[in-house]
Amino acid sequence: MNWITGTLGSSIGKKLMMAVTGFSFCGFLAAHLAGNLTIYGGKDAFNGYAEHLHALGPLLNVAELGLLTLFLIHVITGLILFLQNLKARPVRYAVNKTAGGRTLGSATMPYTGVLILAFIVFHLLNFHFVDKTDTTIFNIVSEAFSNTGYVVIYILAMVVAAVHVSHGFWSAFQTVGANHPKYMPAIRAVGIAFAVAIGIGFGFLPIYIFLLA
Repeated sequence: MNWITGTLGSSIGKKLMMAVTGFSFCGFLAAHLAGNLTIYGGKDAFNGYAEHLHALGPLLNVAELGLLTLFLIHVITGLILFLQNLKARPVRYAVNKTAGGRTLGSATMPYTGVLILAFIVFHLLNFHFVDKTDTTIFNIVSEAFSNTGYVVIYILAMVVAAVHVSHGFWSAFQTVGANHPKYMPAIRAVGIAFAVAIGIGFGFLPIYIFLLA
C-alpha cells in the first residue's frame, strides 16, 4: 500500500494519473460527439438517443459518478503539478522560445484547462440541470442555440478544448512510455487530427441548430 501512495504522491505518479484520466476523457469526448451527431438525424433521432441513455437508469448514474471522479482527479492533479512547477521556477526565462517541441497547446495547458472547467459548469447548468418537465432535450438545445451569445461561447470553448486536447493526447502517450522517435510523430499527428475532429465536430453543432432556428 505504501508503494501505491508513494507512487501516486510522486511527480511521475501524478503525471500517470493525468495520462489515465486524460485518456478517459478522450474516450468520453469521442462517445459524446458520436451521440450528439444524431441531431443531424432530426428531432426524433436526437430525443431517441437521449431517451436511450436515460433508460440505462442506475448504470448512467454510476457512469456519471465515475466521470465526475476522474474529472476531479484530473483537475486537482493538474493544479498540483502546475503549482509545483511554478514553485520550482517562479521566474520566467528571459527568452520564451518554441524550440524543443513547445507548442500553443503545451504552453497554455493550465489556462485552457481552467477555461474548460468554467465551460463545463456553464454547459451543465444550461443542459443537464435544467427543468425537463413538458419538454425534450431537442427543444432545450434548440432554444439554447437560438441565442447568438451562447453559440459564440460554445464555439470558442470548442476551440479551447481542441487546443487542450492537441497537446494532452500525445503527452499522455509520452507519459505512459510511448515516447519513441519511430512512433511519436504518428501519435502527434493522430492527436492533432483527433483535436480537430473534436473542435469541428462539437463546434459546428450550435451553428447547425442556430441556422435551423
